[in-house]
Amino acid sequence: MPHQGEILQEAIKNSGISITRIVDELGITRPTIYRKFKEETVDYNFVNRIGEIINHDFSLDFTIAQQSVIPFVTSPAKHSVTNSVTHNVTPRVTQAQAADCDPSKQLLILQGKYIALLEAYNELLLKVYGPK
Repeated sequence: MPHQGEILQEAIKNSGISITRIVDELGITRPTIYRKFKEETVDYNFVNRIGEIINHDFSLDFTIAQQSVIPFVTSPAKHSVTNSVTHNVTPRVTQAQAADCDPSKQLLILQGKYIALLEAYNELLLKVYGPK
């Protein structure tokens, strides 16, 4: 099963839009986007921005387990209560939540967030000081 970076790369390839145009619109470098293609989990905002550029809905491409890492569903589904008594409900621990306890997955997620933060900082520097 392909990971999120591979899915992202395939969608871009199928869109017919050049990598050059995408990196120009995102304000990033080509090595940055190629590095994203190698990542198992990709930042939601990054995926969303690419989806807007290539006019593609990535929420249909990622599996439920992958969507638990990237919050494509912004609001949880509401459950109706059939009786009038309110009960305290303990949330069920699902397989996806158990995978979040894996230190290596947490490290990959943290690494992705750190890289996204560095890229945002770089974009801010470019806006303030301009290119070299």
